Amino acid sequence: TSKVRWGMLVDANKCADGCSACVEACNTENGLDIHTNPAGADVDSTKWDQQKPVWMRSVKLKDLQSGKITNLPMMCQHCEHPPCQDVCPTGASFRRADGVVLVDRHTCIGCRYCMMACPYKARSFAHEVVDNKVDFQPRGKGTVESCTMCVHRGEEGKSDPACVEACNSAGHKAMYFGDLKDSNSEISTQLKKYPSTQIRADLGLNPGVRYRGL
Repeated sequence: TSKVRWGMLVDANKCADGCSACVEACNTENGLDIHTNPAGADVDSTKWDQQKPVWMRSVKLKDLQSGKITNLPMMCQHCEHPPCQDVCPTGASFRRADGVVLVDRHTCIGCRYCMMACPYKARSFAHEVVDNKVDFQPRGKGTVESCTMCVHRGEEGKSDPACVEACNSAGHKAMYFGDLKDSNSEISTQLKKYPSTQIRADLGLNPGVRYRGL
């Protein structure tokens, strides 16, 4: 329903150097960690690390003047005006009424136009047959995939995506998830309390993911 818009806030000031709890939780939740280098394939580990599907990655920013290092997770930004949807020839890339941007892998033809259009480098392509997968993710060779904000967890009655839950469990509390249209939600309260940043705000995409401390 359009009565809500799911969003996320990442406080980069609280992202611990070397912490990968959110990335690991995403991989485990969505079965990416069981998608391994195909047996018998002549692909070394370095090349597999470059090609394997990644829905969330850790990005390290360095201020060239001060030398300050900032760590932050980067995933699909769930834009209000998603360029991936605009260029998709089959409608496989689409935005739900609640603001979550998804890929219907049953209709994705693997053209990868959406990957080229995404300014956040947030989508991956399944180059190999996916034998091992979890029930709620219909993954397959030749399709594009990306962060879903764990919509399946919401439908199961769980309040937070796996990455947010893992960040809280690690004691960092660097990620907030909730309804951006609810002025009383925790994420809305946090956004009112401190300034936040949109990545590539100049594009006018109005992403559902905001960052603090950049």
